[in-house]
Formats: sequence, structure tokens, C-alpha cells
Amino acid sequence: MLLASGTSTGQSEPSDFGPGTRRIELLSDEPQATPEILISAGLSTTLLFDADLKREAVELEGRDRFNLVDLGQTTLRLMPSSRVTAAETFRLVVHFRDGAAPVSASFRLRVHPAKAEPLIEIYRIRRTLETYQQEVRERRAELLRCMVETSRLAAEREAPAGLAGLLSVGAMDEHGVLGRDASRDVSREGEKWLQNSFVSLYRSKAWVAVEINLRLSAGGAPWIAKGAMLRSKGVADLKVLRIWQAQPTPGKEFLRLVVEAEAPADSVQGPFSLKLWEEEGPRTLTLRNITFP
Repeated sequence: MLLASGTSTGQSEPSDFGPGTRRIELLSDEPQATPEILISAGLSTTLLFDADLKREAVELEGRDRFNLVDLGQTTLRLMPSSRVTAAETFRLVVHFRDGAAPVSASFRLRVHPAKAEPLIEIYRIRRTLETYQQEVRERRAELLRCMVETSRLAAEREAPAGLAGLLSVGAMDEHGVLGRDASRDVSREGEKWLQNSFVSLYRSKAWVAVEINLRLSAGGAPWIAKGAMLRSKGVADLKVLRIWQAQPTPGKEFLRLVVEAEAPADSVQGPFSLKLWEEEGPRTLTLRNITFP
């Protein structure tokens, strides 16, 4: 959407998990890798088991860093507090009441800056036909989404550059691209590693973009965005298409960053919050009160 020169150093992060319910099967007769589950501060993750748990024997590493640990007869709901940091892991061990194999199960909870798996079904005995049928339906829906995304990317690669390209893929109409300076309207969470930022917002027929000029604190390590999430209350998250970031240049005061998302006209009412995170480190950037023109 934005005509800019530079080198792309960040791209939209691939989804760590697909849509729908994730299912984990525990094997009693052979070893298996410890399942990893994504959690995130302030977001709920529920584990649903098909056997009763020993509630008194649940082991959760760093339990005091969770705002919610709600244990039921066959369920466990977790919500980490803001004290957890990205990429940090916690060990979870549950024991089953009936004593049948496997008598216990271990999981590795990995903190993600913005995403959490909302619901996970964990099977210790043979699954029902209905659960397999539901999983097939979800896989087919995911395959269809991938096919649509592949077609979109192919169309973008074949499209001409510049305004002709925007018109050819249906991303712009006669109203063009609207933009405005939103630096005074957008609020930013107080990250110590960031001194200042200037924000501009753009909208076309099918896409929106947030342009951010960041000024890092003196002596701070370089920051390269790995992923982004554009979220509004009551509506589905906007699909982030790409992240473009200028190569860090020694002596350059500001670092330019653009986040582009898919946004049909009926989905951009807002206000939105934008959260960006780096690949491994704990530093995140959150912008709130984003309202596209």
C-alpha cells in the first residue's frame, strides 16, 4: 500500500496454531515428546481432559505468576499474569484419578507475547468418531483458507507495481488511499526501551496500514518486529498481511515500520489496538485507540 524504499526485515508471523480446538492424544505404550501449549498474559487457556484429575496433585511451575488457576473435575483453566515474559516456559504435570495408564501427563507452557490457545482437548483413551469428524471439518476449512491465501499471494506477485497494482487486485477504488497523522490520538504503553514514536494511519478499499516511526532509547539493542496483532473488542482480529521494517542504520534517529492488514469496509470501525513483538526477546510495543480514516 505504501510506496517506500528499503529492505524488508520482518514478515507476518505464521500462525502457531490453527483455528478451532486443538486435540492432544496421550500414548500409554510408547514415549512421546512433551506437548507445548501457547499461553499469554491476560488470556485464558482451558485444558479439557477425558478422565478425572487428582486435583490435589496438579503441579504448575511458577504458580504465583498466574492470575487464575481454576481446577475442575476434568478441566484446568489458566490465565498468566503480566509478570510472565515472552518465550518463558513453565512445566505443568497432571495426575489422573483412576490409576490407568498413563497415570500422569506433562506439558510445557510457552509464553507468547500476544497469542494463547483458548481450548485444548486432551484424550487419554480412544477418541469418539464425532471428534475425528469434527477435526476433519476443521482441517478442510483450514485447507480452503490456505488455498485462498495462496491465490491472493499469486495475484499480488503477478500484479504490476504502483497504483496499477492496487487497482488490479481490487485494493483501491476511486476514493484512493486515505491517510492521517494519528500521533496525538494513539496512546502507547510505557516501554522503557522506546523513547518516542510517530504514527500515521492509512485505509484503502480492502487494506489498512499503520506506519510507525520509532526512536529507540540511547544504547538500546536493535529491535526487529517478528509478529503483529490488530485487535478490536467485539470483532474478529484483522488479518495481518505483512510487516515491513527499514533496515536499522547506524546514526539514524528513527526506525520506520509499516504493518498492513486485510480490512473490508465493514470491519474497520475500531478503535483497534496494535501489538508488535520481537522474535525472541521480551520487548513488545502496544498502540491503542487506533481509528482508521
